[in-house]
Amino acid sequence: MTTPSRSTWVILGILGGAVGLAVLMVALRPEPPRTPPPDRIPTVVTAPVRTGSGPLPVSGSGTVRPRAEISLAPQVSGRVSWVSPQLVSGGRVRAGEVLVRIDPADFHNAVDQARAQVAQDSVGLLQAEEEARIASEEYRQFRDRQGNGAGDPSPLVLREPQLQAARAALQRAQAQLADARLALDRTSVRAPFDGRVRSESVDPGAFTASGQSLAVIYASDVAEVVVPLTDGDAALIPGLWALGPGNEGARIPARVLMEYGTGIYAWDGYVDRAETALDPESRTIDVVVRVEDPLTPGTPVGRAARGAEAPPLLVGQYVEVHIDGRVGDFSVVPRRALQPGDEVWAVADSTVRPVPVEVLQQAGDSAFVAGDFRPGEAVIVSGVDVATDGMRVRIGGGGS
Repeated sequence: MTTPSRSTWVILGILGGAVGLAVLMVALRPEPPRTPPPDRIPTVVTAPVRTGSGPLPVSGSGTVRPRAEISLAPQVSGRVSWVSPQLVSGGRVRAGEVLVRIDPADFHNAVDQARAQVAQDSVGLLQAEEEARIASEEYRQFRDRQGNGAGDPSPLVLREPQLQAARAALQRAQAQLADARLALDRTSVRAPFDGRVRSESVDPGAFTASGQSLAVIYASDVAEVVVPLTDGDAALIPGLWALGPGNEGARIPARVLMEYGTGIYAWDGYVDRAETALDPESRTIDVVVRVEDPLTPGTPVGRAARGAEAPPLLVGQYVEVHIDGRVGDFSVVPRRALQPGDEVWAVADSTVRPVPVEVLQQAGDSAFVAGDFRPGEAVIVSGVDVATDGMRVRIGGGGS
């Protein structure tokens, strides 16, 4: 039997020392830190439930347009002799105000000629009446002499056709005089209503033809906003389909909001009518909201508008419209609180309770709903994707 060499003993010593060192390190290692199991209660963000009663808001938007807009045109031709200083873009005109005058000289002459013809035909009628009277008297004397042998006279004998022709000639002359006077009056082109001038294209000295557009004028007494609404929103407006001409007393309040500069301005209006045809592209119902006296400066809304000069309701401006819908009781929650299936997750004492709701209206970031909410409950707006009845949650930042 051979004796282990010295190198073998060295190797064995190194291995034994390594094993011993490993055992020592295992024996002296520190205890790992003990951490509690993770908390399984989710943290959620909630918002309060506000209750209220009154009209449900129906919101929409549209462009302001005038009640009426016409192209101002003369009914006679001639040279323009005068143009009103108000007939400029943005000018204000009044109903019946003369805006353009056409040289009336030729029309005065036409009136004088027609008046002379009336006088002449009046004399002709007097002559025809006298001749008819004389003819009738002569025939009466002839019949007295002839006795029963005299027959019935013809209309020509009594000069009745001549009398009718004289009367017709006078009527024709009188009609021509009326036409001449009417044409003379039409040399003054007047504003048909109170309004503003959108554009004009006439100057003194220019020749204008009958029917040629001189200016575009729109009415300033009433402005309209056509608001496209879904059938769901339109159904919230009480008595909508009874509105229109002949039913002006049943007015549904509305409010028109317009941004101007850094502020927002408001005008009170009303729902005038609804168009009884769906828009073929958007499948919406056009509801017409009217604002009386749109030139009146709007009422500032919010702090940003205060101190600035309030504008009128500008034609062509894009505006928001808030309409008073049907009256009732409701609860207001954030739109983010609505869950699929028309329910919200209510929280009280950190316990979740699903609440089925009927969504009455959605406006902005709020939803108006009807549901069985309890006093002091809030609704979850974020933090969990699924909640069950009785689930425990922790209220996080922004909660109630």
